[in-house]
Amino acid sequence: MAYNFIDLFAGCGGLSEGFLQTGHYRALAHVEWEKPMVDTLRNRLVQQWDHTEEDARKKVVLFDIQKTDELVNGNWTKDSIDKYGTYNHDDVVNGGLRHLVADHHVHMIIGGPPCQAYSIHGRATSNNNMDDDYRNYLFESFCRVVDAFRPDLFVFENVAGLLSAHPGGIPVRNRIYDSFHAIGYEIRTPEELPNVLYNAYDFNVPQNRPRVIIVGIPQDSPLDLNEIYNAISNQRNLERHLNVYDAIGHLPPLYPLEHPVREGRVTRSHTLNPNPEITLHEARNHNARDRQIYMDWVNNNMNHIPHQAMVDYYLAMTGHHTLFQKYKSLEWNQPSHTIVAHLAKDGHMFIHPDANQARSITIREAACLMTFPMDYQFLGSRPYNYKMIGNAVPVRFAQGIGTGIYYCLQNHQEEIIEEL
Repeated sequence: MAYNFIDLFAGCGGLSEGFLQTGHYRALAHVEWEKPMVDTLRNRLVQQWDHTEEDARKKVVLFDIQKTDELVNGNWTKDSIDKYGTYNHDDVVNGGLRHLVADHHVHMIIGGPPCQAYSIHGRATSNNNMDDDYRNYLFESFCRVVDAFRPDLFVFENVAGLLSAHPGGIPVRNRIYDSFHAIGYEIRTPEELPNVLYNAYDFNVPQNRPRVIIVGIPQDSPLDLNEIYNAISNQRNLERHLNVYDAIGHLPPLYPLEHPVREGRVTRSHTLNPNPEITLHEARNHNARDRQIYMDWVNNNMNHIPHQAMVDYYLAMTGHHTLFQKYKSLEWNQPSHTIVAHLAKDGHMFIHPDANQARSITIREAACLMTFPMDYQFLGSRPYNYKMIGNAVPVRFAQGIGTGIYYCLQNHQEEIIEEL
């Protein structure tokens, strides 16, 4: 039996990909509001999951989830049609998610609202602690979709900073608990949520990436939260962890050119990827100063020098003052630090571990560190590629979560069917 899910805040599809790779799930719909991510996910459904282009266009919905009633029921307003209509199938415009679900039972809703408002770094660099950021409250839209379809279970993934965020002076974990409790769903209490902090590193992902996994079930469900979390925990591989070399050591090196080459409007500072079968593996253009910094950083093992020495080095090399660490390199025998969407702006915190390459990581290397398959294609500009990868859920992490949940659903399959 395949269990049906809807993926909200789907991004480029990391969470969906992991669930689909288990072989136990079927996606009814994916909802995302940025076009490059939608294009990427539609392409993946066609290339890997045997969808027609029309089916992919129908199933992957480009829309603002905050307009929940229109998203669920269709009958889009003129404003929504003007903004999103040309990118979506007419059946979705007219019938919403209910048309896609049709007579199928929604077993599960999965997803994770954008994490920037909860991020500790984001709050630390914000003038007002991100208190007025609308993304603090996107869980409310997730909650409304859950209420509309009443799934047997939902999975809500987010950053560890969710545990300490308190927009408007109220802890967001309390707000989340109250919202789901009000519609009849049981989740861990605010006090218990720190106990459901998982690290993707324990799920065969070569990256330290702690994430809160909130699982919710109806209050009268035959399912049990303890059983579900135990099943997810059982998918961890604590005996052997993967490192950076495991993830990207097989990719061709890209070395700095003696003299950068101008190609049209683009300047190229590094050799080209010699293997055409490996896509999206081209170095960013790095100026001479940055190439020297990257070499220094790796050769002198500067990840491990005192913080003050780091900021002094930054001042010496750039002439600018900072209070923050501006550079960091990956290390071959360690997991990567958390891949983030900031890679869209620069790669200074993701320097390749080979000093001779003197560069930041490529799109393909970032994708490998997030355990996306090598044939996963990311559409859109280079900054958007980095952004969607940094915001994704690592595929193997999602696969582990999906596998654990599948075992629980199977254990209670007859009881769930009886309740329908």
